[in-house]
Amino acid sequence: MQITIILPTFNEAENLPKLVSALFSLPVAVNLLVVDDNSPDGTGEIAEKLAREHPGRIKVLHRPGKLGLGTAYIMGFKQALADGADAIGQMDSDFSHPPEKLVEMAAALERADVAIGSRYVAGGSLDKDWPLWRKGLSAWGNFYARTILGLKQRDVTGGFRLWSRKAMEGLPLERIRSNGYIFQVEISYLSKLLGFTFKEVPIYFAERRLGKSKMSFRIQLEAAVRVWQLRGMYRDLEKH
Repeated sequence: MQITIILPTFNEAENLPKLVSALFSLPVAVNLLVVDDNSPDGTGEIAEKLAREHPGRIKVLHRPGKLGLGTAYIMGFKQALADGADAIGQMDSDFSHPPEKLVEMAAALERADVAIGSRYVAGGSLDKDWPLWRKGLSAWGNFYARTILGLKQRDVTGGFRLWSRKAMEGLPLERIRSNGYIFQVEISYLSKLLGFTFKEVPIYFAERRLGKSKMSFRIQLEAAVRVWQLRGMYRDLEKH
């Protein structure tokens, strides 16, 4: 199975070379598609250098500015499908998602349409150094989205996922409008309405090693409001 991992980047110059090394050491066939939003710290140029060092295994898409997580993933999904990937992954570039778990997720994809690196199933957890209020906020946001949208998987807000080609081809990507972290919830909801099957693999979600978090109050506010809007956007896909 040929896996293409989409890596949206903005100022990940310190993390990207280390992540590439970690991913290419795994016992699975992995290609990388970096979608860089014109990072001021030179991440795009570093990605191009890595692509030259690993010919045929890394492709870089450059965008003119910070255009959002959702559009980065959609661009990456379409490119990966066009390039013939058997499976398509979503992953942060900051080591908050453990690269070694991709092996277990690839195995899970043999029994499901989507494999999810999950913080909220048995064996999964959040960074041990996070304060209780931050852990509570994360858990509440996940519970909020799951409850309102009737989602059965335990982790609907996380961004560590592996999709079968068949599932990705079945997603109406042109309909997705969310562009912050709520993108993960919207695509989860779409998958539920389309009847996709999920397998959750427990992960330890670590604080990013280097650089600054992209999360902001605006992104969190968008997510809270957008969850309610999603219920009306896809009524034509609901099964009665």
